Amino acid sequence: MKKILLSALLMTTLTVTSQAAVAKDQVKLQADIAEAKAQKSKAEDTLKALQAQLPPNEQIMTNVKLGYIQTDGNTQTQTFSLDASVKKAFGKNNLSLILNGQYGSDTTTDATTNVSTKKETNNKYFAEGAYGYSFLETLSFTYIIGYKNDKFSSYDYQSYTGPGLKYLALKNATNELHFEASALYSKDKQQTSTPDFDETYGSYRAKLNYTLNILDNLKFEQEASYRASFSDAENYFVFSKSALSSKISDIFSAGISYKIDYSNLVFAGLEKTDTTLEAFLSIDY
Repeated sequence: MKKILLSALLMTTLTVTSQAAVAKDQVKLQADIAEAKAQKSKAEDTLKALQAQLPPNEQIMTNVKLGYIQTDGNTQTQTFSLDASVKKAFGKNNLSLILNGQYGSDTTTDATTNVSTKKETNNKYFAEGAYGYSFLETLSFTYIIGYKNDKFSSYDYQSYTGPGLKYLALKNATNELHFEASALYSKDKQQTSTPDFDETYGSYRAKLNYTLNILDNLKFEQEASYRASFSDAENYFVFSKSALSSKISDIFSAGISYKIDYSNLVFAGLEKTDTTLEAFLSIDY
């Protein structure tokens, strides 16, 4: 009986000692993990501080978005879209070029004669070049030149050029917000003459660009602009573009965008607002 009691006491003592050793090891392990996390956080802060000291990125940055829609059946529809931007910085100076275009057509086949008729439904393109000089980290001078051609609007073309200021209102790991204001010389060539306003006039444009990094691979972008004549408040144009894109690889992204293009003065029978909803493939290089 005594042997049994001694054996039980010995087993209990060994078990308690073993559990105490395990608990001690866990405490040490948790302390090591906490220390490793602290070292990692410190290393990340040091890396960010060192990166902030690097000179501005002076590589040529290019982004191209391609969209395509095709439908078949009684009516065959094809729609192409292109959005491209090129940016180059050198010291306090920077250059940028924006290009976008859309083309669409419908092909209808007569069931009786089997004759196909193709009708153009969309044909527009836009280009804008800009030069910038940074006075401060958040404030820069800009000079822009823009040209737009839309076959199915009231205008043969719209053009403008002039100086302005660009302000970086917000920039962190998640958000980036720019405001821009420009005083412009504009020329709008209408398809037919009208006394509503002169073809050449002084104007202004207010613009904002906002980027929200929702996740590491998910981004929302918003662009909005308002351009109007100084002398005629009824002569104004509004543009908005909202886009959501997701990274597929280092250079490829896929997304969806919605554009609103508004002209206040148009000919009778034409819509003032053009809207475009499209899916796109984006390439950064």
